[in-house]
Amino acid sequence: MAIKLVTFDALHTLITPRRPIYVQYSEVFAPLLGVLSPAALQRSFKATLKRMQKEEPAYQGQSGAQGWWSEVIKGTAIGAGADATAVEASLDQIVPKLLDRFSSREGYKLFDDTLPVLRQLGEMDVRTALVSNADARMRLVLTDLNISPFLQPLLLSEEVGVEKPDAGIFQRAFRDATLKTTVALNQGVHVGDELRCDYHGARAAGMQALLLRRPGVDGDGENKEAEEDLRNVKVVSSLWGVVEQVREQNAEY
Repeated sequence: MAIKLVTFDALHTLITPRRPIYVQYSEVFAPLLGVLSPAALQRSFKATLKRMQKEEPAYQGQSGAQGWWSEVIKGTAIGAGADATAVEASLDQIVPKLLDRFSSREGYKLFDDTLPVLRQLGEMDVRTALVSNADARMRLVLTDLNISPFLQPLLLSEEVGVEKPDAGIFQRAFRDATLKTTVALNQGVHVGDELRCDYHGARAAGMQALLLRRPGVDGDGENKEAEEDLRNVKVVSSLWGVVEQVREQNAEY
């Protein structure tokens, strides 16, 4: 079956933090909360983020995305050893700074292969779209990084009310991207760094999938689970591997 659509995850697939998130948090925290241990910030951020994703998936709590991230920021600081009273008193200054930073190229950058691969797929007459568990600020990031025109539609979990691995978000992206053409779900392939949400989620929705595992420091931020089972999982080491897979498969049809 020829590939007609490639959907991408955003974070750690197309884009990556300009510097580690815990480093950027530390820079904003320091003037108000003092210097916190980078290792403690890293652990606390991961734990707080995981808790919030479980408690309020797709940012659907009463406070919306801004309140959701406020809780992540607050929990990260306190979990890393900051004084709770000082954190509460400083949130009105800290939260806007971090939300603004991670709404643009100040917080994020493209991987070196992102733009050339999106262009190459376009030249191969393959549509490209985005399916991300991010909030609406991701639109601002992708616009600032000049890749929004290559990704239509942009499906963000905050806006659609569901998140990966729910089949609905993949199927909606597929319908929106192929509205005027007759394309079967298995003519689409999703690419991302998370085994459960990206790879297994896409497969369960009826799409093909590729799991991204970049070597070296470029892969440090990827969502890897301890002892994850990659048997029978199609893995690529860069986005160029996606181009190769599409080219090889389409050559057969």
